[in-house]
Amino acid sequence: MAKFANVDDYLAALPEGLREVATALRPIVNAALPGAIEAMYHGSPTWSAGEAAGKNLVCLVKAYSSYVTFALWKGQLVDDESGRLEASAREMAHVKLRSVEDIDADLFTGWLKQARDLEAPAGAR
Repeated sequence: MAKFANVDDYLAALPEGLREVATALRPIVNAALPGAIEAMYHGSPTWSAGEAAGKNLVCLVKAYSSYVTFALWKGQLVDDESGRLEASAREMAHVKLRSVEDIDADLFTGWLKQARDLEAPAGAR
């Protein structure tokens, strides 16, 4: 994908099915991470617990040809009784979302709060 100035532009450029998934995920992330910085970082929408975009990253959303990846920077350290998170590079873990029905708001909110606590600077929780 091309470079985008902001998350809105990124989402608008996605094919309809992927846009529906990413758009449905966005308010869940924003509600679970109040005060987080939403920004484009390395070509993907990200949410940071730090004071600047790209610092203390909590999660990202990235669209591929047939699914949207929802990844947590320290997802391998998150308690996931559902078994849905798949290990990625370093400490990351992700879940592949092919439709809006793949999104479990309560489950994802729990993951996000754990991931935020792993990334948030002291006193920012």
